[in-house]
Amino acid sequence: MKLQRMNRRALALGALAVSGALALTACGSDDTGGKSNGGDASAAANSNIKCDDAKGQIQASGSSAQKNAIDAWVAQYAAACKDVQLNYNPTGSGAGITAFLQGQTAFAGSDSALKPDEIAKSKEVCKDGQAIDLPMVGGPIAVGFNVPGVDTLVLDAPTLAQIFDSKITNWNDEAIAKLNPEAKLPDLKIQAFHRSDESGTTDNFTKYLKAAAPQDWKYEGGKSWEAKGGQSAQGSSGLAQQVKQTSGAISYFELSYAKDGVKTVDIKTEAAEPVKATVDNATAAIGAAKVVGTGKDLALELDYTPAADGAYPLVLVTYEIVCDKGNKAESLPAAKSFLNYIASEDGQGLLKDAGYAPMPTEIITKVRETISGLS
Repeated sequence: MKLQRMNRRALALGALAVSGALALTACGSDDTGGKSNGGDASAAANSNIKCDDAKGQIQASGSSAQKNAIDAWVAQYAAACKDVQLNYNPTGSGAGITAFLQGQTAFAGSDSALKPDEIAKSKEVCKDGQAIDLPMVGGPIAVGFNVPGVDTLVLDAPTLAQIFDSKITNWNDEAIAKLNPEAKLPDLKIQAFHRSDESGTTDNFTKYLKAAAPQDWKYEGGKSWEAKGGQSAQGSSGLAQQVKQTSGAISYFELSYAKDGVKTVDIKTEAAEPVKATVDNATAAIGAAKVVGTGKDLALELDYTPAADGAYPLVLVTYEIVCDKGNKAESLPAAKSFLNYIASEDGQGLLKDAGYAPMPTEIITKVRETISGLS
């Protein structure tokens, strides 16, 4: 087991050593990161990837939440399937679904399951079929903060709701001080940042606020930010950068973006102790999710108010959106091959070291079965 963990860590560290014909196109505010070499671990993983008849280009776009996972997956798939070029554009969940419904992409990444009207519209591009949700990547939505002199910060849902609704505007506010009696909170204005683009991360963050603090968060929710005030930035990496460089800042983004010294909030729930944003704590919450999609659709219902010790309440699941039937003949073999890989044990095995939570066994097993039947 120790050797396996070391191999997986080597895979993650080597995930951006893209070679051969396959390259990742990352546009907008998200950049592709650095490069390193995975060595023998990469070769071992590549040997298990089945390219089948995969060739040509795959166009995909959507969730920026899964971008770091896509980077890791693409690097491994690249070395094995040299006749395929995958172009994934992390435009955000809303833009990704729009592009897919317009027939521009082979699949889309979304941090929210499809809505009924989107499924209905998908029948125009999925001949004799419809779009379905394949849960592929899980993880915690971290709440990053930059408060001089404060290394550990505890907040609960009502306080977070009031901060992001511009009702609490200073870091030494009584509500924050009550949750952090040992902290030396400065007399400093809160700089709350939200996504400027349509985002499934926003959708999941506001679903949490609505479920856990209904008296303090009166908005309907969705991919677009609704509350007044605050500041905005493009993409998860844009929000993380604002937190890193802005004194007094607070924002929400996937844990994989909380790096280079960005501190994250511990969330107070009904459990005895505040819960840290970790992959294992997110997995504890995702494990309780229920499949609520019908037919081949595997949309999940998450519990945003867990009471169990160590269950982090602020989680999201990123879905790959694809046609169950009626996929384009020229892109189906490559798309199916890539999706098979990322749902495989090897593909899911890269996620934890990249800051994500693998899908629970019972869920990913259903995903694999569904992918095998795509046509």
